[in-house]
Amino acid sequence: MSTPHRSARRPSLYGSALAALIATAAVCAGDAVARVFPYGPRHRSINDLGNQFVPFHAHLWDLLHGRAAGGILLNWQSGYGTSFLPDLGTYLTSPFALLVAFFPREDIDLAVYVVTVLKIGAAGAAMAWLLRTMRPGPWWGAALLGASYALCGWSVIEASYNPMWLDGLIAFPMLCLTGEWALRGRRPVLAPLVVAVCWTANFYTAYMATLGAVLVLLVRAVLVREDVRDRVRVVLRAAGSTLLGIALATPVLVPVFLGSRHAYPGLVREFTPVDWTDLFARLLPATYSFSSPAVFVGTGTLLLAAALPFHRAVPLRPRLWWTGLVLAVLLSFQWKPTHLAWHVFATPNGSAYRQTFVLAGVIVIAAWTGLAAGRPGIRPLAGGAAVLAAAVLWATRSALPTAWAYSLFLGGLLVAGLAWWLLHHRRFAVPAAGLLALVLAGQAAATTAWGHQGKLGGLDDYPSWGAEHSARAGAVAAAEGWPAYRTDPSRPALTGNDPMLLGGEGGAYYSSHTPDVFTRTMVALGAGWTSRGRNVQSIDNPVTDALFSVGARLQPDGSVVRRDTLPLVTVRPPAAARPRYGDSPFRNQELLLGARVYEDPVAPKVCAAGTDAYLWAPEYNAKARLADGRSFLLHGNAPRNRAALQPLGRSHGAASALVFEKKQPRRWTLACLNPSRLDAAVARLRATAATSVRVGSRGIRAELPAGATGTAVLAAPRIAGWSCNGRPADSHLGLVAVPLDGRTTAVSCSFRPPGLLGGLLVGGAALLALAAVAAVPRLRRRRPGTRWSS
Repeated sequence: MSTPHRSARRPSLYGSALAALIATAAVCAGDAVARVFPYGPRHRSINDLGNQFVPFHAHLWDLLHGRAAGGILLNWQSGYGTSFLPDLGTYLTSPFALLVAFFPREDIDLAVYVVTVLKIGAAGAAMAWLLRTMRPGPWWGAALLGASYALCGWSVIEASYNPMWLDGLIAFPMLCLTGEWALRGRRPVLAPLVVAVCWTANFYTAYMATLGAVLVLLVRAVLVREDVRDRVRVVLRAAGSTLLGIALATPVLVPVFLGSRHAYPGLVREFTPVDWTDLFARLLPATYSFSSPAVFVGTGTLLLAAALPFHRAVPLRPRLWWTGLVLAVLLSFQWKPTHLAWHVFATPNGSAYRQTFVLAGVIVIAAWTGLAAGRPGIRPLAGGAAVLAAAVLWATRSALPTAWAYSLFLGGLLVAGLAWWLLHHRRFAVPAAGLLALVLAGQAAATTAWGHQGKLGGLDDYPSWGAEHSARAGAVAAAEGWPAYRTDPSRPALTGNDPMLLGGEGGAYYSSHTPDVFTRTMVALGAGWTSRGRNVQSIDNPVTDALFSVGARLQPDGSVVRRDTLPLVTVRPPAAARPRYGDSPFRNQELLLGARVYEDPVAPKVCAAGTDAYLWAPEYNAKARLADGRSFLLHGNAPRNRAALQPLGRSHGAASALVFEKKQPRRWTLACLNPSRLDAAVARLRATAATSVRVGSRGIRAELPAGATGTAVLAAPRIAGWSCNGRPADSHLGLVAVPLDGRTTAVSCSFRPPGLLGGLLVGGAALLALAAVAAVPRLRRRRPGTRWSS
């Protein structure tokens, strides 16, 4: 026999389940209509989804299955050794991300898609639960509104290819729920835990969700609590729970924050508000624009929210406050100070309205306020329709809507208006609710499909795992020799993070946390980049391969070139002065190697016969070749792209003159590598290098020859967090280094991401505070007459 409390929960469970079902079905239908993966041949992995997020999830799969080189602190596979905890906290700490472990690795694209769809469904379920917690109302209405929130334009167009943003879509209703608990003095332990999970899952969108939840709580406190002191107590309870929850998440948050501070500088943009005609146009279904907020939330929901000011079954104060909050949040999008406040005081590089999901949530709450008070009559529906008609009329001056968008919106408005009116008649209730669900699902599916068309037409796309991926991954695995040597997946790459996607231990790395020292070191040695320096490419060059212990390098045809290389730790002789890089990548390579291995051309564009020609032309964006060789495409398009140092092949003398297939670039250098000199230089360094090397998940230990002097150099960038032999590591031309005094027989280096210790201390203190909060009810129970609601 069920208790009354459990019986009361059943409608909320039904509403959450239905919201999740509608949301997931609509998204899958839209993807199927667009014929994108996994329903058709078109690529789903566009932009950073294919370039970053799928490879990161592949690396998570490897970690969970014990196959990764490194651990949660240090990633040996990317960037020749880089910090991983900031990446983990930015992209992979969502509880949903763990689900990838249950898929075969070659189905990593499908795994990420399933995680994405489940997040959208979970957001709908969370919103439906929140609505019925805020105020009793029809469970099917909560389901429809919860689904409309999960299917907002921001969700299905923008966050669907930035899956970690979808954790913010879930976080907003969950954080609003903690506000409801604060309002009622309930769940003092669970509330901080919810906040901690939300901020750990994705701190960036959780920050925005927290701002939105604060605004919602302030309105709720004003409307539900008449006494000012009661309102203050509610706000203080909520603030305490929120701060305690954020403190619990600091072991992840602090390293993420410091990882961003140590990253190579990204593009700095100035905020320019979008034209109001474009903003109102995005209320319509099936519109797409990279630079305007996707505020579509379903015509039925918009109609309810627009009808709220005219809905007299709702008292005047709630009508004014909720309508005012919707307008205030909307206006905050267009004012620079509030725009910056939404985005952690930095205009984002890319989509400029990442807080749009908060507006969608506030619109849904406003719509629920009207519906929970009673079905709207003809007058409020007519008033709401007039408001929406005015917005659409304004939007006609925008180029974004198509005839399909207007048809879907107007058709949906008529059907939704009819359905809301029919709900006054009990016998039509089920068909009316079904009509509303169909309108929402149809518009959302169309918006999803239209978004795919816009994204595929304007953004880079990457193929899902297929035969080429399997072949390349198999070749890399067959050549593996870590830690004796590295195996680099090389260029041309399938993604910016091929070492994580395909395997190996390469130089390529793309992240929001790409270290500044790594980018500058690699560029000094001839590396190319995209994404303005955040997406660093591997260098296909035998000198840098020797320097970074790359003993096997994958070729474009799937074969593997093997080279004699150096161990991970080598010893450089004492130097009179600290060396510094110059402008030439070839001279910089020689400086790091400690030997001259390049010859100057015998003529301006001719290398001597028997040498290997290498071209450095970082701004050149066309093909170049030796006169008797094949062409190579250089991708220089400053400042976004920088062309990598390019091998051109073996020179045969005058017959192998350099040819530019377009206008000769302003800055270029042709260098001629003498293989014999390189072999001799590598042999000299190997003679004094470490005699044994052991690599762990967070460090390395190397045994050195007796009496070694000078500097021990680890073939890894000197990013913040390295310590060796009990002290912060030194740097030698951007690599980890340890001074030697002739008595040092071993080098032991470990890596700890900056901020981890401080974050653990704060998190531990917060955990003790939470334990104290949990103990308070037990202490109060010992006092007669004391009440505590848990």
